[in-house]
Amino acid sequence: MKSVLITFDQAYFERIIALLDRLSCRGFTYLERVQGRGSKTGDPHFGSHAWPSMCSAIITVVDDKKVDPLLDALHKMDMQTEQLGLRAFVTNVEQSI
Repeated sequence: MKSVLITFDQAYFERIIALLDRLSCRGFTYLERVQGRGSKTGDPHFGSHAWPSMCSAIITVVDDKKVDPLLDALHKMDMQTEQLGLRAFVTNVEQSI
């Protein structure tokens, strides 16, 4: 199992929820109005896809076999509208209740 943290502009919300449903992900926690800063290269960037424009985040637990399809779909979304700065971070789940 993996934990996936997805940070995104609110414009992505319905599309991400639909994607999680389609992949039968086990549930999620939605965090509205998060803040941050970053860029694709790691270099400082203060433009249209800098993290301050990301106003939401979702954390979900995903079966290992669903991680790649989820990341592929999120990457396609990001490539369609790069200025919205969608990001996903994957970590191992060591324990859960």
